[in-house]
Amino acid sequence: MSTPTLDHPTLDLVKKAFPDVRFLASSFRDMTMLVAPPEHVHKVLRFLRDDPACDYNFLVDLFGLDYLEYPIEQPGRFAVGYQLLSHQFERRLVVKAYLNPSIDTSGIEVDPALELQSACDLWAGAEWPEREVYDMFGIRFKGHPDLRRILMWKDYPAHPLRKDYPLRGRGEREHFVVVDRDSR
Repeated sequence: MSTPTLDHPTLDLVKKAFPDVRFLASSFRDMTMLVAPPEHVHKVLRFLRDDPACDYNFLVDLFGLDYLEYPIEQPGRFAVGYQLLSHQFERRLVVKAYLNPSIDTSGIEVDPALELQSACDLWAGAEWPEREVYDMFGIRFKGHPDLRRILMWKDYPAHPLRKDYPLRGRGEREHFVVVDRDSR
């Protein structure tokens, strides 16, 4: 059985532009993923947007992932993914950066290891998804114009999409005031 090859034309361009950076790449169901080191992901994203041979002019999605207890080993516990689209070349590419926490993740303490450079300067549409990733996973984005919670209230005591967060929460359901039709 032959080993599948990655024939996405953008991969060679990125390798040539960043000869000293070590990348990982994979493909599944015609979607190619490029894994970049966290300290280089912003430069790679800028290259993919600005280089005329790439021209990834649209940020389709920006998302966070938690790989705690994932059955397949990953390069880091958390990941931030950027799904990009080039309208000119009709190509898609997912760029992913993995992050490992340096402190216990069960609380709300700020972990300096969970930080990436914001992509808001590249795509204005990154603002709200970055806020969501920050709110739900606690991953901060350096240079973000308005990094604050977007789904949970300001003083919420955790990041609820982290897999070490209890499914029933930490008491917040017990403190809700029940509002029904007759309590206006």
